[in-house]
Amino acid sequence: MTTVVMPFTCQLPREYKNIYYILTENHPYGNKTFPAGTMCYLNERTYLQHISSDLPPTRFWKFVMLVDDSVATMDVETLQPLNSSVADFLSAISNPEERLNFFLEKHGLDAAMKAQPGQQVLVDLDQQTFPGTISYIGKLHWRPLPSGLWPVYFGVELQGDGEGKGSCDGVFHGREYFKCKQNCGVFLPCNKLRFVPAPENDAVKPDATVPVPVKVGDSVGFYLDDLFTRGIVMSVFKEDNTWMVKICPEEEASGDVFRVIPMDSVVKQELLFSDFEVEADSRHQEHVKRKRSESSEDLGTKLPSLGVNSVVQINMDGGHSVTGTIRWIGSLSKTSQKMAGVELDEEKGSSDGEWQGVRYFTCPPKRGLFVKLESCQPDMRFQGSSHTSVEHTGFSGLDAPEVLSNSPPLREDAAVRVLQGRMRGIQGHCNSCYMDAALFSLFSCTSVLDSMLYKPSLPPDEHVQKILRDKIVNPLRQNGFVAAGSVMDLRCQLTEKGQCSSFATSEKDPEEFLNLIMHRIFGIEPLLKLQSGRQKEQECYCYQIFMDKQEDLVVPNVQQLVEHSFLSSDLKLVEIPSCFILQMPRFGKEYKMFSKIIPSLELDITDLLLDSPRECFVCGAVATQECSACFKDKMFADVGLKQYCDSCCRQAHSHYQRKTHQLTRLHTPEEFCKGNHLGSPWVPREKLELFAVLCIETSHYVSFVKYGPQKENWMFFDSMADRHGDENGYNIPTVTLCPEVAKYLEMPVAALAREQPRDMEGVAKRLFCDAYMYMYQSKKMALYK
Repeated sequence: MTTVVMPFTCQLPREYKNIYYILTENHPYGNKTFPAGTMCYLNERTYLQHISSDLPPTRFWKFVMLVDDSVATMDVETLQPLNSSVADFLSAISNPEERLNFFLEKHGLDAAMKAQPGQQVLVDLDQQTFPGTISYIGKLHWRPLPSGLWPVYFGVELQGDGEGKGSCDGVFHGREYFKCKQNCGVFLPCNKLRFVPAPENDAVKPDATVPVPVKVGDSVGFYLDDLFTRGIVMSVFKEDNTWMVKICPEEEASGDVFRVIPMDSVVKQELLFSDFEVEADSRHQEHVKRKRSESSEDLGTKLPSLGVNSVVQINMDGGHSVTGTIRWIGSLSKTSQKMAGVELDEEKGSSDGEWQGVRYFTCPPKRGLFVKLESCQPDMRFQGSSHTSVEHTGFSGLDAPEVLSNSPPLREDAAVRVLQGRMRGIQGHCNSCYMDAALFSLFSCTSVLDSMLYKPSLPPDEHVQKILRDKIVNPLRQNGFVAAGSVMDLRCQLTEKGQCSSFATSEKDPEEFLNLIMHRIFGIEPLLKLQSGRQKEQECYCYQIFMDKQEDLVVPNVQQLVEHSFLSSDLKLVEIPSCFILQMPRFGKEYKMFSKIIPSLELDITDLLLDSPRECFVCGAVATQECSACFKDKMFADVGLKQYCDSCCRQAHSHYQRKTHQLTRLHTPEEFCKGNHLGSPWVPREKLELFAVLCIETSHYVSFVKYGPQKENWMFFDSMADRHGDENGYNIPTVTLCPEVAKYLEMPVAALAREQPRDMEGVAKRLFCDAYMYMYQSKKMALYK
């Protein structure tokens, strides 16, 4: 009889000792697949036989699978060993993918194993996060699983906004594990919790006789480095006769950073006048007035009066400022001063134009802010114009002249010499990063869309083309720098052409910009022609990958995503595109389907083409039939559509599990069907070359560009990498080389899956984790487009 000491101070007997493992890759076995994250085990005696046997060592051992108690032969190199305590915690997580992710996130697992009853946690429940207190850690079963594991669960009492959103009062299957109010208790595995470290001195509950204004779970406001901040109370304790509050600030989404503040310095949420924190510091008001006075003296003139549609800036606490446009002026309830409703240029507001249930104006969420009118001052960047249109005289003297001589794209050493460094690339200004990143990707190191620069244009569009060619592309290729004023020229022109009043000020999606400029401005031929089944052709400029979540794709590459998407939509390319722009399977700026995506340096589209010769994936002869069901068959390779010659098709579908597959007859040119023989060399492969990747993180776009043929030939561009000065300053665009990308491109998939984003070198994390849009080219087709 062996006992194992659990981290929550109870000892659980094990009748036998097993060695536990977790699978790091999907493992096809017979007619089923064990997904990555599946747990398995073998007896210690069997393990010792393997490692001490006189026979030659083998990588393939027989394991008992935890999911169904079946026995399967596994490659030990795809498994990670687990000690019994870790296995207990992980076995409570039912979803294999979530289990593997939690195992790979070592700090979360370590925190779970060190947790103690009474500790504060953040609970992920129904896609919401609530504060809570751990009341129980341990087993919920009377006996261990057949594997010998005791799954560890956490009993948590929900607090704050989570009260009443639980499922019990501490009782599970008729047995009481802890006590709490009805529907305030939950039992959860460790991956559903974010663990708040206990204070160095034990948390003390407030005395019942002492009135304490805040309690655990309350939303509060406080000042942090002179900046007004909100947060959630995680614990209340006494330190040297002073009540202290531990707070998780709202902006710290990871839940790993906390502030300990005296209770006297904290204000409860309901006591805050929520939309006017900008006015909370009287010392700051004096600073604002002084700045406005100084600005007036510097200009030598009286600042123009502000009204609806005035472009303004508002100095916030902490010395930073926001800019926007006044949309409403008037009085609010409970205030006697004149207020302004401002639509901000960035998502730094607190509303969408509504305050206390009354709508005063309309704007996107988190763009609206209500402030005292006297706190607004004219946007100093645009002085000289009192109109709502954006005047861009100056940008701190960084306007650049036109460059009339045309230049080819930069490659290899020339690209490094011209583009690398600070104040290189395209200068960002006022939410322009989506356009900066797209233009840098499309024109710095490739000519695939240069037809936009030189094709004959109608008179109304000639000016747009001239700005793009002579003020952006040519300066970029010759001088390595484009001033913000040049891009603003283009944005103002697109505002008129696109009939969108916010194109020059608001953030847009890159595809919105590309569709506008390619379709409505220049009218170039659609980049993609697609056909679904035998229906009418569809034309588009960008292709959005749509697909169901694939449990077997933990870390997919772009080739796999494109094939899955085309197959699920029954799509084919009518012709080889000169430029193939792919939007990744993510929705909005936050949700992404995969935590990492591997760039495919070459995209093989041979099997995605309509009525084009294809190769039998078994013998290499000319294929005559395609089977979509075989593409999903785990017995075959996980990349490449599955098509066969007649002979291989009959053999593959003679298996009883594939007899019901529906086959599609391929339309292959007759000349390719003659002389069909093994390994025929004249079935061509059509491949596209990756030239750029747009990435997004926290609403900011950057780009990676492939400037040469080697795997290390990557450069990273950020149009707002640094800044000179404050509200009257300017952004500093920067281009850096990032050869570290090659290291991760060459990693095995399992190793890349285990790689923690925060530990990845340089900027590689952003390429693999934040990809938004991939850009591929066919140089031979670009000659005809």
